[in-house]
Amino acid sequence: METSAASLSLGETGHFTVGFYTSLSAGNLRATLTEFAGKFPKIIFRTVEASRTRLFSDLESGVLDVAVVTGDPEPGEKNAMYLWTERVMAVLPEIHPMVEKKQVHWSDLRDETFLLRRADPGAEFRDILVSKLAQFGAQPRLVVHDASQESIGSLVGAGFGISLVTEASIGTRIPGVAYRELRDGNGPSRISYATHWRRDNENPALANFIALLEERYPSPAAFD
Repeated sequence: METSAASLSLGETGHFTVGFYTSLSAGNLRATLTEFAGKFPKIIFRTVEASRTRLFSDLESGVLDVAVVTGDPEPGEKNAMYLWTERVMAVLPEIHPMVEKKQVHWSDLRDETFLLRRADPGAEFRDILVSKLAQFGAQPRLVVHDASQESIGSLVGAGFGISLVTEASIGTRIPGVAYRELRDGNGPSRISYATHWRRDNENPALANFIALLEERYPSPAAFD
């Protein structure tokens, strides 16, 4: 019993819950969760995939220990940490002429129809599209679906339009679909990620998870 209590107090056992709305098919989040599970195999690990609004609600109510979301922490925000950036990728039908290009520029997308999720990060991609295409005097044609990213990809493969994802999603293989990096004059377009937690969260496993993040993604943008 003493050994079990000590292990729990060190955050080596117990429960830990992470919320997110990005893909786990590839990328830094998958790698981070895999490493954490490998270092602490006795922790019962749980994930929640939900909208940004629900993630912050669950964080506040104590359902989640941490939430990983897109966007930078607010200046001066406590209990938040900048993590990494991921490239924005165009999701194209394999028969699309742009598939012949290794890189796609925003100016190439002026006449396309975009299929986006209503769920996060669909709204963020919409804002990026409006901003990028406005530079070329164009407004994006958007069709918003209450569907998973995999279903959006299937619609792309069937020729209904194109879509956008972060590079964490390219591990998902969808028939008839190809991914291409999106670029502007400054290079690859990227979207940032951050993690958030409650300051009064007393779960010992949280400190171990934050320590792992600080080790993997050292940044002056981390907050105490």
